[in-house]
Amino acid sequence: MADGRLFLGTRRYSSWSMRGWLAVRLAGLAVEEVVLPLAEGRSPAIAAASPSGLVPCLEHRGARVWESIAIAEYCAELAPALWPADRAARAHARSIAAEMHAGFRGLRSAMPMNLGRSFPGLRRTPEALADIARIEAIWAECLAAHGGPFLFGRQFGLADAMYAPVVTRFLTWQPELSATSRAYCAAVRAHPLVDRWYADAAAEPASWLLAKYEDITA
Repeated sequence: MADGRLFLGTRRYSSWSMRGWLAVRLAGLAVEEVVLPLAEGRSPAIAAASPSGLVPCLEHRGARVWESIAIAEYCAELAPALWPADRAARAHARSIAAEMHAGFRGLRSAMPMNLGRSFPGLRRTPEALADIARIEAIWAECLAAHGGPFLFGRQFGLADAMYAPVVTRFLTWQPELSATSRAYCAAVRAHPLVDRWYADAAAEPASWLLAKYEDITA
C-alpha cells in the first residue's frame, strides 16, 4: 500500500518534477505517482494539488512537502546517505544544490527541458553560456575532488538529482562541453532512474505536447 502521493508535471518538460521524483525514488519512498500535464497557462489541476500551484508536491505519512529542494531534504531525513557522509563534503553538496535551485535563469530560459527533441546549436545566449560555464566549473571541482563518476563519488546522490535536468538540457541543446562534462552527462544519463524517467516521458500521450517547447526554430 502506498504511503502517500507524489504529484508531478509532464515528464518530458518538468525539470523540477524530475528532481523531486529522483529524490523520492532514491530514498525508496512508497508513494503513488500522479502526473498532471503542464498547460500553456496555469493548470487548475496542479493548482488544486499543490499549495504553491507548482509541481512537484509530495504527500507522505501526514507530511506535505513542495519545492524540489525541500523534498530532497525531507528524503535525506529518511535516507541520510543521500548526502555525503563527510561534513565538509555535505556542506559543499548542499551549497551547489541550493545554487541550482536558486540560479541559472539564463540557461533555464534559453534552453528549456524537452526530453524528446534535439536543438543543437540553438539558443546559445550570453546568459546561457555564462551559466553553462559556471555549471561546468562546479562539476569539474566536484569530480576532481571525489573521483566520480558522480559529483560526490560513486553514489548518485541528491546533488546529482538536482543537476540531472541540466544534463538533459545539455543532451537536447548540445552546447560545447569539456570532456569531463560529457563524461558526467553520460554517467547521469545511464543511471537506471534517469533512464526510467526518459522511458516514462516517451510513453506520455501526444496530447500533452506543448507548442512553446516543441516549435523552436531559433
